[in-house]
Amino acid sequence: MPGLTRHKSLVALLFALLLAPGVFALHSTEPTRATPAKTRRKAVHHRRVRWNPMFRPSHDSLLRQNAEIDRIDLPRIQDDDQLEELKASGALVPIVASESLKIEHRLDPSRRFCRPWTRDFVQELSQAYYNRFHAQIQVNSAVRTVVVQKKLRRHNRNAAPAEGDTASSHLAGVTVDLQRRGMSKEQIRFVERYLFYFRELGLVEAEEERRHWCFHVMVSDRYSDWRQSQTMFRLRPIEESETAMTGSN
Repeated sequence: MPGLTRHKSLVALLFALLLAPGVFALHSTEPTRATPAKTRRKAVHHRRVRWNPMFRPSHDSLLRQNAEIDRIDLPRIQDDDQLEELKASGALVPIVASESLKIEHRLDPSRRFCRPWTRDFVQELSQAYYNRFHAQIQVNSAVRTVVVQKKLRRHNRNAAPAEGDTASSHLAGVTVDLQRRGMSKEQIRFVERYLFYFRELGLVEAEEERRHWCFHVMVSDRYSDWRQSQTMFRLRPIEESETAMTGSN
């Protein structure tokens, strides 16, 4: 009898557990459905976490870019007439698509130009990128005139001014925008390290623009002197930047 009583008690306990709401919920195969509000909050939080660039746009960066343009004594290109004069004199050179470099098809052919040292930098970055990933880097924007920049400002409040100490460095032909959208985390980190190396040498000023997901890169004319001084690398720029950031030998 005692055994029978214990058996009935165990059966009753098991039955009660099976009927109790929420029991074994940790093992349920049915996913918990989030409310639309919670889903939106999670999505917003996720986007905020993802955007963590090495080169944040800033007022100080614009000042540094313009200070470098003033040091080189370059004009801010006013209109198409001045743009064509600079092309004819060779002060601006074409950016040419290649195995490692492509150009946004919507970019006006008349503005696929930049300073010679900027072209050299873009070609060498794109080749290093291609060697690593067998993929092309894309140029989204290059030289602009004051007229074009003013039109851009009417449609994009985040665009830099066409005049003053914080004017867009595109106006001097020293800057390109390289597409960041579509890159993997590894590819973004590769470009960031490459830019970090040359920024530490004082040869580039870079920003990562969130609105258009691109790398805005201004190149100093000193890059030409640096290239001529390099007969061989102890390390490739990407390896040098890793050493600088980690402090490892």
